[in-house]
Amino acid sequence: METALLIPILAIVALLVLSAFFSGSETALTAASRARLYHLEREGNRRARLVNRLAARKERLIGAILLGNNAVNIFASALATSVLIGLAGEAGIAYATIGMTALVLVFAEVLPKTYALANADRVALAVAPVMRVLVFLLSPVTAAVQGIVRATLRVIGADTAGGKQLVSPHEELRGAIDLHASEGAVVKHERDMLGGILDLADVEVREVMVHRKNMVTIDVSERPSRIADQVIAHPYTRFPLWRNEPDNIIGLLHAKDLLRSVRTHQADLDRIDIAAMALDPWFIPETTTLRRQLQEFRQRRAHFALVVDEYGALMGMVTLEDILEEIVGDIVDEHDVVFTGVKASPDGSYIVNGTVTIRDLNREFEWDLPDDEATTIAGLVIHETQHIPEVGQSFVFYGLKFEILTRQRNQITSLHITPTRQTDETTAP
Repeated sequence: METALLIPILAIVALLVLSAFFSGSETALTAASRARLYHLEREGNRRARLVNRLAARKERLIGAILLGNNAVNIFASALATSVLIGLAGEAGIAYATIGMTALVLVFAEVLPKTYALANADRVALAVAPVMRVLVFLLSPVTAAVQGIVRATLRVIGADTAGGKQLVSPHEELRGAIDLHASEGAVVKHERDMLGGILDLADVEVREVMVHRKNMVTIDVSERPSRIADQVIAHPYTRFPLWRNEPDNIIGLLHAKDLLRSVRTHQADLDRIDIAAMALDPWFIPETTTLRRQLQEFRQRRAHFALVVDEYGALMGMVTLEDILEEIVGDIVDEHDVVFTGVKASPDGSYIVNGTVTIRDLNREFEWDLPDDEATTIAGLVIHETQHIPEVGQSFVFYGLKFEILTRQRNQITSLHITPTRQTDETTAP
């Protein structure tokens, strides 16, 4: 009698172990880091290659795991029911249901899945060879099951394509970065840099360019000695040259080329032919993305481009440094004039120059101001209010209070921004 009971009990234990194996394998193979396993495969890890191959056909993998897991669980429950009926009669059915539910839940589901979640990559690499064999052996049955499932879904009108990607790779990367940043694994500066790289394909040069009214340009008709004084007076190395009117850019003067000519004509600087040494100007449309422009800069080995609108009118200029600053933040050298355009007040508010970009404010203060319709903070206020505000007026939107401090003609030059919980837009003369 004892031998007759021992064999079914040992069989139930073995089946529970198999069930735990299937449950842990399912969790590990679906939770393992695809990026790390891909890297291991590139380094020659054969088990990582097996895991990646199994994951590439996930439907087949999950079908085999579910088939094996359900089979062993049902078999174990049937054996337990048979044994307990022999011992306790009809009450054995209830005992078997309660006992097997507890055993399967604790030892075949929660325990292996908890361990697999905590060690997903290691468990996935360990079970990959066995799962490869099981998937191959069970493939005829899983294929039949999948065929029945697809046919049933088609009958009820459900979509069985399953190939639509709801989240783009960029969105997936951005979500992973934000998740790790919220958990403290990635610091803010690193998150901003990684986010800046992903933003290059979405941001256009008009959002980061230097506006034409802030450009330092030189009239080519001026005396060369006067032009040399202008070049020395500014911390830049490239200067657009214009003739007749500032928008008529005819070339680009490089400070190093001018320095060579100055050395040659030390006695008489006015003999220098500025127009002859000018480089050809490079004009680009304002809708060019930063990623495309960065590629163009690399291909042309250039650092400077002039931005024009759809009518060919000069809008501003963009440099390689402007694009790099979208990734790494402000780059300041010993000749740059440090000016952020934002001054913090002790009460938590800010005095902001109207030309400060919305992107810079969002990145610096974790705000969520929209930049679809305007590039600068002054432009956002004008867009939201649908008019040019007067000095002293205040508005509340996007959780911030905007007070107009100064204005020059039709341009808002400075604002007082105060974070607030108030969400209704209000105005005060």
